[in-house]
Amino acid sequence: MDESGFQAEYAKSDRSTCKGCYSNIAKDTLRLAIMVQSPSFDGKIPTWYHMGCFFKKVKPADPQIIKGFDNLRWDDQEKIRKKIDGTSKNESNDKSGETESDSKNFNAEYARSNRSTCHGCNIRIEKDLVRLSKKVSTNHHHSLTDQWYHIDCFKEHKDELQFNGTAETFLGFNELNKEDQTELKKKFGSLTTNRKRKGDKIEDSISENSDVSKAKQSKTEINNDLTSVEDEKRQRKEQSELLWKYKDALRREVPNDVLKELLEHNQQKLVTGESNLIETVADCMAFGALEHCSECGGFLIFNHHCYRCTGDVTEWTKCTYTTRTPTRKPFNIPDDIKTEYEAFKTYKYKKRDRILAPVIEKQVTIPKTSEVTPIIQEPTYDSSLPLSGYVISSAGRLSSSIATIQKEVERLGGTYSSKIDENVGIVISSKDEIQKKSKKLQDAEKLNIHIVSEEFINEIKNDRPSIIMEKCKISTWGILPHVRKQTKVDEEAKIKSGQQTSNKSDSRLKKSVPDKVQLKLKDGIAVDPDSGLEDTCHVLKDTETGDIYTAVLGLVDIIRGTNSFYKMQLLESDNGTEFRGDKVDEYSRRKDAIDAYHALFLDKTGNQWLDRKNFQKLPNKHYPLEIDYGQHADSDQMKKILESANLNIHSKLSNSVQELIKMIFNVENMQQALLSFDIDLNKMPLGKLSKNQLDKAYQILTELQTLITSGITTSKTAIIDASNRFYTLIPHACGLGSLPLLDNVELIKTKTEMIDNLREIEIAYSMLDQSNNTIDSSEHPIDVHYKKLKCDLEPVDHNSDEFKLIEQYMIKTHAKTHDQYTLKLRELFKTKRDGEFDRFKKFQKLDNHQLLWHGSRTTNFAGILSQGLRIAPPEAPVTGYMFGKGVYFADMVSKSANYCWTSKTSPEGLMLLCEVALGKMYECYKATSLSASTLPNGTHSTKGCGSTMPDPKEYYHTNDGVLIPMGHGVSSNVRQTSLMYNEYIVYDTDQINMKYLLRLDFQYKY
Repeated sequence: MDESGFQAEYAKSDRSTCKGCYSNIAKDTLRLAIMVQSPSFDGKIPTWYHMGCFFKKVKPADPQIIKGFDNLRWDDQEKIRKKIDGTSKNESNDKSGETESDSKNFNAEYARSNRSTCHGCNIRIEKDLVRLSKKVSTNHHHSLTDQWYHIDCFKEHKDELQFNGTAETFLGFNELNKEDQTELKKKFGSLTTNRKRKGDKIEDSISENSDVSKAKQSKTEINNDLTSVEDEKRQRKEQSELLWKYKDALRREVPNDVLKELLEHNQQKLVTGESNLIETVADCMAFGALEHCSECGGFLIFNHHCYRCTGDVTEWTKCTYTTRTPTRKPFNIPDDIKTEYEAFKTYKYKKRDRILAPVIEKQVTIPKTSEVTPIIQEPTYDSSLPLSGYVISSAGRLSSSIATIQKEVERLGGTYSSKIDENVGIVISSKDEIQKKSKKLQDAEKLNIHIVSEEFINEIKNDRPSIIMEKCKISTWGILPHVRKQTKVDEEAKIKSGQQTSNKSDSRLKKSVPDKVQLKLKDGIAVDPDSGLEDTCHVLKDTETGDIYTAVLGLVDIIRGTNSFYKMQLLESDNGTEFRGDKVDEYSRRKDAIDAYHALFLDKTGNQWLDRKNFQKLPNKHYPLEIDYGQHADSDQMKKILESANLNIHSKLSNSVQELIKMIFNVENMQQALLSFDIDLNKMPLGKLSKNQLDKAYQILTELQTLITSGITTSKTAIIDASNRFYTLIPHACGLGSLPLLDNVELIKTKTEMIDNLREIEIAYSMLDQSNNTIDSSEHPIDVHYKKLKCDLEPVDHNSDEFKLIEQYMIKTHAKTHDQYTLKLRELFKTKRDGEFDRFKKFQKLDNHQLLWHGSRTTNFAGILSQGLRIAPPEAPVTGYMFGKGVYFADMVSKSANYCWTSKTSPEGLMLLCEVALGKMYECYKATSLSASTLPNGTHSTKGCGSTMPDPKEYYHTNDGVLIPMGHGVSSNVRQTSLMYNEYIVYDTDQINMKYLLRLDFQYKY
């Protein structure tokens, strides 16, 4: 795939319009393009400009990154080079490298007040200090405004600001006093020192003879370099003139069908389009016909800076072979063609090598008025003015008056604000005021501003603000001011970048749940709402064969950047009347419509519809996905649970259990979980992917794991092939970016976890399937779905000893390193799964039963409670499981709580406490792949030994002999272990007996 962001060519017609001046671009005129993401398909499209308009918009750092540059006439290549080098006639020829526009863009002056802020360090620029600026365009109009910097900050960012001048470049330089002029010259150089004046003498401590010798050597090297550059330039010019000699003759004399005949005769790729035909034949005439790809036997074609293969390695993957030195053979022209056309009469093949454009690893675009996203750092600490750069406010009644606090803040270099807004970094208040929850402190909490005690004013004289802020902090919230500002700047930059990328917002960029669409089922099949005919039509079904005329097709090619999706249905009017739809082809006869459907399926897939059960994937063709758009209920089914208060039927369950059921079956949580994995919910709505397809995805991940860990250098193509298959089976949203190649173990772990979660979510969603189990109208929906879990849930009284025991186990085993949140036990439920204890009985006599923690996403608990904790299937890769495929537990609550994947915005989680029959444990200190069959004889489980363990002095044993390791974390005295905390793994699910389900509030500190 060609990644060039620019393109150059001669206009093939007079229909294109310049995006700069909006006037017509005449045919055969040189035009340049900026490649932008297409709003309608996976790929980039050119936006064309006249050459002059193009360079007003952007300035590529090197002409060779422009696709098609070497295919231009030599004179036009030279014009572009001069534009980029800044030596074209309409630009300044000043030898210092400055241009008139440069000097107008940069300014130096004395700060007129203390209100301006440096864009480099984000600190205020004091009045009367020298400040430097670059003029940039604003977001809303084309006028230029100044971005101000301290002198040192400007120098630090001068490359990003594209400043290549000297001190004299700045407008206003001559208005500065001599001392400040001298300072600028030291920082940025001077015209008088940068240029060697006539008569200047070079003084050096090295001997004169040595100087002369080195000067001669240097001059020789320079001359040699110049000769080499001039030779290459001459060769490039000769090559360009030769190619254009052939191209002009071919365009003038030879028809396209003859050009195609020549390519076929020489076994070359039959390209389409007149210009491509001429380019390809001219290349063959100048340098010889291309031999086929050495890796797959496909055709090679010229591609900007190399020759690439157009063949396919497999039916899923394009060949990635490229070369800059292809094998050639003489270009043969049949005698009858040679005698008929003047262009070929004197032609004689001569062996030559094509000089190709150098490969530019990183394309750099220099916008005319770029804005640099500043890196905001903590203000520079000055012990005499420790609050310099900080805005301070206060709230509530304090021992000192507001006037006194304001005076002290300003004396220490800070700025006092009477109101609390996003500019405020610190609020001085009291614990009493926090308890009152005054309006000011509510605003501060929303903005995540530190609340500190009055001692802050005295303590600030001893150390930097960031340290004293934490020392005097009395709020449970607060982010350091510079961190908060950086977050905002980064978010604004992302938003702005997205706006500049495309005028139309691409829904694929938004991590939001797609708009809910009511699917109307007719005979168990949903009409695609995009057709606009869901009210008047139904999907056609063959009454004889049972075939349903609906298909979902996918095509992914990472190399080409393709991530396509295609839905097709054959719709029939409900009442036989005419109908119209925005995206529908119409037929009056059923047979014609069926024939058209068959033809479209064949065109998209290369397979016959009637033979689709024996489907064979073909190169560059779509693959049918097992996505069911009609056999399940949609998310409106969930509303019957969430809006149960409106029903006249009363639930027989306790309120706490009712709330738990709502939480477990929350469809929006399921959707958000999938979005976090970049699942495309537009292509694969919740609950629509088959188990068979998920199993295939597991198999591909296992295959990828083998390829990655094998160390075979030739496996790159195989990894691409497997990645294409995986992304086709599991549709992903990548926005305007590209899908990542699945070429490392961490990605395999992430995708394995994704499939694990998909399996659990599919179980939960299937329980909401109204088509399988019609809800009894006499029974409350929550009660119906509770029964589907087949797991008794009994709330535990908060005042009971049992509740307090579990709460203490939770509090004591919270690890010190997991201090970003604390846990609050909101509800505790005793659990009893149908049949689980009967299976557990055979391990009751096994020694070493412990009550251990297990955490998982909330969306997984419908599957966990209904089917138990399960071991990953054989298809799943071993990668991601430190001690092999098993069920993992911990004795430190926060170790397991981290697997609940909660956040500050979604702080509720669920955890299990299970009685685990561990028996004799096989102790490990690093990753070891194990299973039930590979455990050492006489052992029943694995223990990953951590460096921290619960204090054995605080252990508790229940009446039935189960150990609760509920001590505070202490050193285990285990050395040379890769684990910080213990892990316990069993490979037989019958060794597990669920005892408790905990509903937790994760109280995040930051």
